[in-house]
Amino acid sequence: MKLTPPKTITFWVAVVLGLAGLLGYVNILAFLAPFAFWLVFVGLVLLVLSLLIKGL
Repeated sequence: MKLTPPKTITFWVAVVLGLAGLLGYVNILAFLAPFAFWLVFVGLVLLVLSLLIKGL
């Protein structure tokens, strides 16, 4: 299996999703609290997929 670096925009979208989930978890952004786990999960999945799929 050959890994490829993600595009810059994909990386930053994954980082923003992860940070939004983290901020929701610690109630800084309380309206995101119910979705905190899923935001972090989707960010991580996006990052892993961008490593596995060339051009993502």
